Amino acid sequence: MKNAIEPEEKQLAAFLDLGEGPVSMLNLLKFRTKAVYPDGRDASLSGRDAYFRYAIPMTRLVLEAGGTLDFSADVKPLLIGEVEDDWDMVAIMTYPSPRTLAEISLTPEFAEISEHRKAGLAGQLLIPCRAPQS
Repeated sequence: MKNAIEPEEKQLAAFLDLGEGPVSMLNLLKFRTKAVYPDGRDASLSGRDAYFRYAIPMTRLVLEAGGTLDFSADVKPLLIGEVEDDWDMVAIMTYPSPRTLAEISLTPEFAEISEHRKAGLAGQLLIPCRAPQS
């Protein structure tokens, strides 16, 4: 498993190739113990707190774009299976389309808040999900 912060170019292209229609994004989040900002500020801030400086305004951007926050919770010990390191939090956000997420990521508001995401996260998995078409 490769835990990352940003998508690779081929991953982004595959995501956009999903085409039109809603897509739910399963977010598996691992926080840093302490936030890490390039300029060294807020060194006593937890990674979780830094991430929420991003998550709260990002949720507003998604809602304004017609998306929804469907679920968000802290992860508890696994019932089945095993991983090297447990996730800290899980969230499911639904976007009207993959393009919606791409458009949000190009806004000045996103650029302003994204530093907090990077400062707070040790890594994440973002898993696009879509209900089967009948």
